[in-house]
Amino acid sequence: MTGKERAKYRALANSYETILYVGKNGVGDEVIKEADDALNAREMIKGKVHETCELTPREVCGILCEKLGAEPIQVIGTKFVIYRQNKDKDKRVIFIDE
Repeated sequence: MTGKERAKYRALANSYETILYVGKNGVGDEVIKEADDALNAREMIKGKVHETCELTPREVCGILCEKLGAEPIQVIGTKFVIYRQNKDKDKRVIFIDE
C-alpha cells in the first residue's frame, strides 16, 4: 500500500465508529473472529485497546494484521485502524481512485 493510499484511508477512518474492543484478555480467538467478520463486511475497522490490556495498541494492530492478512492504517493513542480489501468485487465497500 502506498503512502498516498494510506492517507486516503486515514481520512476516511475519521468518520468511522470504533467497533472492536480489546480488553484484558488480549487478542484471543474471539477477537480475531470478530475482526475477521467485521473486515468481511466493512473492509476497514477501527478498534480500541482498553487500558487493562497488557499489549500496546501497536502490538494489537500488528497481531491482528498478521493473523488476518490486513494492512495497518494508523495507530493513535489507544485506537487503531486496519484495512483488508474484500476479495469479492461485488461486495467491495471502499473504492479509492488512483
